[in-house]
Amino acid sequence: MTRKNQTLGEFIIENQTSFKYSSGELSRLINSIRLAAKVVNHEVNKAGLVDIIGAVGDTNIQGEDQQKLDVYANEKFIQTLTKRNIVCGIASEEEDDFISINSQDENNQNKYVVLIDPLDGSSNIDVNVSVGTIFSIYRRVTPVGTPVTLADFLQKGSQQVAAGYVVYGTSTMLVYTTGDGVNGFTLNPAIGSFYLSHPNMQFPEDGNIYSVNEGNYIHFPQGIKNYIKYCQQEEGDRPYTSRYIGSLVSDFHRNMIKGGIYLYPQSSKNPNGKLRLLYECNPMAFLAEQANGKSSDGFIRTLDVEPTELHQRVPFVCGSKNMVEKCEEFMREAQ
Repeated sequence: MTRKNQTLGEFIIENQTSFKYSSGELSRLINSIRLAAKVVNHEVNKAGLVDIIGAVGDTNIQGEDQQKLDVYANEKFIQTLTKRNIVCGIASEEEDDFISINSQDENNQNKYVVLIDPLDGSSNIDVNVSVGTIFSIYRRVTPVGTPVTLADFLQKGSQQVAAGYVVYGTSTMLVYTTGDGVNGFTLNPAIGSFYLSHPNMQFPEDGNIYSVNEGNYIHFPQGIKNYIKYCQQEEGDRPYTSRYIGSLVSDFHRNMIKGGIYLYPQSSKNPNGKLRLLYECNPMAFLAEQANGKSSDGFIRTLDVEPTELHQRVPFVCGSKNMVEKCEEFMREAQ
């Protein structure tokens, strides 16, 4: 049952029968993410007023410069999830290794691990462009009460029990799925509550937006080059509109509402792709499929990719079903 003006908390309670595992645990977990998101949102919205923009001088495990808000968001999400004793493990894009939480506490019966990109698109912070948080939730595969292992995190995306993102934009939205459709909640900053604003979100089957960093065109495989040229041809409903923000959450969110395709393929600079399978591609692919969209690496369904390492990168094509299938067609033809 969905109705507008429901709070996120009310929605979780009223729809908990659609979640095949313990609804109480999931409620607490989503509520913790909601709480951390509100704290991070507060900092994002005042980033231009205080000394929180810019780099901290360190690089993360990916070799990328860490922004001050990256570090802050990472700490807040880890603190919130740890203190509330809800999960048994966390993996973050900003951390070298996964974090085991109270794993040897005999009273700890927590069954879930969370993988998180605390601040996606953070290079946009200092120019006041939308950024976001991406999260992915799995049931652990190792026995409850034992320390979590790498196997708990290296699960196929098809095993996710929930995933979502928070977009910190002109309004702040939390969008998530538990495998029963996608719903979006907008934060009312006056009272600090998220309200159901976008029930049953769906990708249009077709779209007229393509989102790709065309500055890297020369480095792309031939199939992607051919698809981009197809998007630019004057024929039928084409040329399509090019829209690229450089923040996966923002590009995905727009394309889901308006219809479009997001492309971050492999390239001569990044032969395995650049986006992370566990923190970015799998949660977005789960959301896409739950919203009538599609996601692949150009050949293989994203949710079927077998993870081999915590910070694995993969090519990523995601969006409106017909557009993704057309891109895959160009990829196959160019092989």
